[in-house]
Amino acid sequence: MNKAKRTEIFSRWKAQNPKPETELNYSSPFELLIAVILSAQATDIGVNKATDKLFPVANTAEKIYKLGLPKLKSYVKTIGLYNAKAKNVIATCKILMDKYDGEIPRTREELVALPGVGRKTANVVLNTAFGEATMAVDTHIFRVGNRTGIGPGKDVLEVEKRLVKLIPSEFLIDAHHWMILHGRYICKARTPDCPNCLINDLCEFRKKTKA
Repeated sequence: MNKAKRTEIFSRWKAQNPKPETELNYSSPFELLIAVILSAQATDIGVNKATDKLFPVANTAEKIYKLGLPKLKSYVKTIGLYNAKAKNVIATCKILMDKYDGEIPRTREELVALPGVGRKTANVVLNTAFGEATMAVDTHIFRVGNRTGIGPGKDVLEVEKRLVKLIPSEFLIDAHHWMILHGRYICKARTPDCPNCLINDLCEFRKKTKA
C-alpha cells in the first residue's frame, strides 16, 4: 500500500470521527491504567460495568490498595481472569505508592515493569492518557493492519513498528482508536462488513464480502 492510499484512508476516518476516544470509562491516567489491565481478553463493556462500581469507591493507588484483594475481587469478579488481574492491580498499586508517589510513570520501560502491564497496555496509556504517538496493537489492529495492507506483519510487534513508521504523522495520535473501532464494528474477525466499509475501495483485502 502506498502513502497516498494510507493518507486517504485516515483522512476518511478523521472526517467521519474527528476526535475518536477509547470506549473504556475513565477520568484519570490511573483509572485508565487499571481499566486497561482489566480489559485483557475482556470486552470494554464488561470492564466498564465493573469499574463504574469500583472507581466511585476507590480510584487511586492508595484507595485500591487499602481496599484489599478480597474486596477488589468482589468488584471485578464478572471480568475474565479476574483473580490474576486483581492480584496484578494490587501489586501495581503498591509499586505506584512506593516508587511513584501514586502517580503513573510516563515511559514505556517503567510502565511495562508494573505487574499486569505489557507493551500494548503501556502504549494505550502513553497514547490515550499522555497524548504520545504510540500504537497499541491488539487483535483488532493486528487484523486491520494485515487485511487492509495499511501495516502488515507476522506478529504484533512487527505490525506496531510498521504502523508507526508508515502512518502519516498527522494521523498517528488518533490512528490507534480509528483502527480499533474499524476492527470492532466493520472489519470483524469472522465476517467483515465490506459493503458498509468506508475504505472498501482502498483496502487491499482479497476476500471482500458482498452485500
